[in-house]
Parts: sequence; structure tokens; C-alpha cells
Amino acid sequence: MSRIASTFESLKNRGRKALIPYVTAGFPFADITPELMHGMVAAGADVIELGVPFSDPMADGPVIQKAGEKALALGIGTRQVLEMVRRFREGDGKTPVVLMGYANPVERYDLTHGKDAFIRDAASAGVDGILVVDYPPEECEAFAAKLKSNGLDLIFLLAPTSTDERMQQVARVASGYVYYVSLKGVTGAGHLDTGAVGQMLPRIRQHVHIPVGVGFGIRDATTAKAVGKVADAVVIGTKIIQLIEDRPRHEVVAVAGEFLRGIRFALDA
Repeated sequence: MSRIASTFESLKNRGRKALIPYVTAGFPFADITPELMHGMVAAGADVIELGVPFSDPMADGPVIQKAGEKALALGIGTRQVLEMVRRFREGDGKTPVVLMGYANPVERYDLTHGKDAFIRDAASAGVDGILVVDYPPEECEAFAAKLKSNGLDLIFLLAPTSTDERMQQVARVASGYVYYVSLKGVTGAGHLDTGAVGQMLPRIRQHVHIPVGVGFGIRDATTAKAVGKVADAVVIGTKIIQLIEDRPRHEVVAVAGEFLRGIRFALDA
């Protein structure tokens, strides 16, 4: 059983929902990410999504785009992101880490380091799952099989516009959890309709039999609690980036931790 699957099973047995914060690797300071990851775990995070900076992030809104641009300017690429995970693993062998990004950095890494080098090195670093935004499920069966053989889960996005056929395609290759994008648009866009989320999740679960996390638009404890009543996990990214983007280095971990503790308390309540 993968680290992600065992985490969700443990949470289910305890009647808890997963809290999954997202941060862009190397933001807001190039060397802060492992420390920030530990701080988020201490504040109640169950899984961490780590964004791999990319120059053309089509699913990300302006806040996360800006974070990615800053990380790229600081010299953060895929190799540096994997090193951050290795450093995190020196002090945490339990919390699952998911890399979220785009096809270009994955394929470029393999071109530079050799066939399937990305999967090999991600597994070696201690990564547990991969979410490649622009990899469609119908073209991912071989990639998913290679990941699985290396102990990694392949995670997919579903959206309000996803058809039953797309959900079935995702269900065939996804593992770990699926990420339901609760809004039409990019990260941080619009107002989350928790009622619409509640109506969509039973439909997803007709086809997908692994945990379902919900993200895009969750900004506060009230919304997180409402989503947690119907989803298996709550994913929060843009709000965290906004909270830490202009903070001095010594405040970043504390600010993120304080916010996540409030979300954790609401989910557990």
C-alpha cells in the first residue's frame, strides 16, 4: 500500500478528513521549502502538494503564477525540487508528498537525465505521487504503470465539466486520490459553491473509488469545513501563497502554520 493510500485509510478509520496544503517549491525563498513543509505538517497537514515551477502554468491563477515566476528567477527547477523532498525526508518519513506540475518539466528532465529518469529520481527522493495537469488519462496508462512499479501514485484532476466518460477514464489509471477542481477556471478564481460540490461528488464516486479531494477556491475555515463534510480531503494553495508572499523569511513558517491550524481545527470540529 502506498504512503498516500495508507494515510487516507488511517484518516478514515479515525473519522478525519485530509488537509492538503499546496505551496510552490522555492517560494518565497529558495531555501525555505523543507522547513515550510515541516511546519505545515506540525500544523496539521496530512499530505503536501509541492508545485514544480513552470513558465507557462495554464491551470494556475495570477497568485500562483507569480510565485512560480519568482521561484524560477531564484533558480528552482525540477532537480532542486527533488532535492527539497530529499531534505524533507531526512526528518519526515511518513507524510506523503505529491509533486504538482506540467508535462514540459517532466519530459525535459528525462531528455536531460535519460529515459524514465524523472520517475526513478522522484521515487528515490521520497515523492509519493505525481499530478501532471496536462497529461490526459487516455494517454497515461504506460506512465501510470511505471509510476506504480516505483511505488508512486498518479493523481488526476476532475472538473465541473468532466463527463461520465472522462471520470471512467480517470478511474482506470488514477491512484492515491483524485483532485476535484471545484470551479471553472484557474486556481484562486471565483467563489466556491459548496452546494454544487456536494451534488457533484456522489456522481464522481459512481466511477472513482479512491478518495476525492476538493480544491480551487477554498480560502477559509468555514468553506473548508463545509467541503470537508462531503469530500475526503480539502486542498488549499492560493490563500497560503498570498499569506506568505510578502513576509520576511523568519515569519513565513509561522504564518502558514497559524492559518493551517485554523483549518485543521475546523475540519476536526
